[in-house]
Amino acid sequence: MEAKTILLNRGAEPTGLPESDSLVDMYRRMKLIRRFEERVNDLYLQGRIPSTLHLYIGQEAVAVGVCAGLREDDYVLSTHRPHGHSLAKGVEPRAILAELLGKVTGCCRGKGGSMHVGDITKGVYPAVAIVGGNIPIAAGAGLAAKMRGDGQVEACFFGDGAANEGAWHEGLNIAAIWDLPVVFVCENNLYAASTPFSLTFKVENVADRACAYGIPGVTVDGMDVLAVYRAANEAIERARQGGGPTLLECKTYRFCGHSRSDPRTYRGREEEQEWQKLDAIPRMRQWLVGSGLSDDGQLDEIDDWVERTFDEALEFAEASPEPDVSELFTDVFKE
Repeated sequence: MEAKTILLNRGAEPTGLPESDSLVDMYRRMKLIRRFEERVNDLYLQGRIPSTLHLYIGQEAVAVGVCAGLREDDYVLSTHRPHGHSLAKGVEPRAILAELLGKVTGCCRGKGGSMHVGDITKGVYPAVAIVGGNIPIAAGAGLAAKMRGDGQVEACFFGDGAANEGAWHEGLNIAAIWDLPVVFVCENNLYAASTPFSLTFKVENVADRACAYGIPGVTVDGMDVLAVYRAANEAIERARQGGGPTLLECKTYRFCGHSRSDPRTYRGREEEQEWQKLDAIPRMRQWLVGSGLSDDGQLDEIDDWVERTFDEALEFAEASPEPDVSELFTDVFKE
């Protein structure tokens, strides 16, 4: 199978999109992720978060575009950069923030922290921080879904660096030969930590590798939530109907460093400025207003709601208790 590239033409009327309320909700979710990450970063700088952070700033269109096509009973498998995926799938901001502060009301009862957030009741497995470690798990979850026959789909997110891990090849191969209902979503932000994509790949796109497994490979503009949604929705429905996995590559960019300790000396500020011009959130806002699907007043109200939501989440998290020492060994071993 040949890989293909999908880029949404903003000058044309897009097709295959959901109703206007859902489109406005995509803006809301992207804005929520952005401000959540920005304000969490502020808390970190104040010394109020007891761990490092791998922020999702700049990549919001990928999580939101993919998760907008998922059902409530579909599952997401995330990485060391999981806040955005969890928020996009519907995990409560207060549960994530409480987790980051190490509180018992956190989505993992304060035991996971930033790199392991998730809520199985919302369809988000606790995130796997090992690069590429979630790929074979996604294949296993896909096999379980296929055996149940309930039409459930797994969306597995990973960075470009994970595509050079052995687990990545093993997971894709078994998902392909067994036609498992998994959408493998590569968030290609051009750097594996600090290593440029061009130094570790001979091909132009990660999706070009899909042909080796006999599955579709699609490369899409990851700074365009509508383009991501259309490509992801097609892959999700293909998986749901028994067509097997798809390798969906979203070309995106993180506006921050790999982690809080990253000074970003490996990339130029001019490059960062060029990518910031493609910021998915103002692009979506402009499109919604220009298409008559919303107006500045409604979107300003959403922006205000986002700030209030974080304020309430922070109040809840700070008022929550820390786990008792008696819980040290609970949820560690399966009896």
